Amino acid sequence: MELLTIGTFAKASRLSPKALRLYDELGLLAPARVDPVTGYRLYAPEQLDQARLVAWLRRLGMPLARIRQVCTLEAGPAAEEIRAFWAQVEADTAARRGLATFLIDHLSWKDPAMSPTAKPLSIRYAALSDTGLVRESNQDTAYAGSRLLAVADGFGSGGAPASAAAVDALKSLETDSAPAGDLLNVLEDAIDQAKQAVHGISGLGPSHENAGTTLTAMLWTGSQLALVHIGDSRVHLLRDGELFQITHDHTMVQSMVDEGRLSPEEAASHPQRSLLIRALGRGADSTPDMRLHDARQGDRYLLCSDGLSTVVPTEGIRRVLSDIGEPEQAVRELVALANGSGGPDNVSCVVADVMELQQ
Repeated sequence: MELLTIGTFAKASRLSPKALRLYDELGLLAPARVDPVTGYRLYAPEQLDQARLVAWLRRLGMPLARIRQVCTLEAGPAAEEIRAFWAQVEADTAARRGLATFLIDHLSWKDPAMSPTAKPLSIRYAALSDTGLVRESNQDTAYAGSRLLAVADGFGSGGAPASAAAVDALKSLETDSAPAGDLLNVLEDAIDQAKQAVHGISGLGPSHENAGTTLTAMLWTGSQLALVHIGDSRVHLLRDGELFQITHDHTMVQSMVDEGRLSPEEAASHPQRSLLIRALGRGADSTPDMRLHDARQGDRYLLCSDGLSTVVPTEGIRRVLSDIGEPEQAVRELVALANGSGGPDNVSCVVADVMELQQ
């Protein structure tokens, strides 16, 4: 069989001769033969498929080390590896998109308080956490204050102290006033402090080394709510009678839904629906989603752990939030609904209403 020169092979594979020499040096795409006299690289026609695959994977932005791994696999496993790589790319892009949206909103936003006709707003709030009917202890932490709303769902043997430490690390936001232009830095610092606090718990000894937690929190600025979100606790917004989920679950199952590999109905009963891909804990991806929400008078926000969202149907949550006026009564009713459905997990709820500031 006649071998192809590097020039001919480069043209056919759409890889430059320079790239082919690099891939040879890296052991990624070795030539079929090297002329012992001239040193010219010669390639077999059947190597074109692999060369084209390398070219396509490079266009995807896949690192060379991972391309080398894909090229050793059969077609099926190779496809799964590419699928997994692209899911991570999309997740990273989504995180950057969220940060870009945060920055755009933050930098272009005009404070309605500057308008002489704007009514000053405040929030009223309540928080409740319950062990449920099955678990022996409560690893959730829920907190509501005049500026900070937070829910954390701990996991591992040190889950309870991990969730408490994460929320405690944010409580300085209650008293530390931040200039509007410094909001992003304040939130980033708070998340770093929460991360360090959780790492401190997991470093207390072997019994706590796998400790971790989700963390979903909102900071009231007087006319906006700034959201930071890591994990699968959720935030819902009730506005004009409609209930919206404004967080995205950081779970393996949700990533499979995003990729079209599972339907939402299949995800709801999937045995690995609680497997997190982002959390606070050693070795975990702790990149937060961050968003700003312009508050309107009459808005109602719900922060909850998955002990509520995976047990009580969305319509049941909407009904309670719509029908019950006082936040204290609403959180009690939501916890009662979760326990009435078997209470298989700890359940935590924070309800906050945006209202006109009482002078």
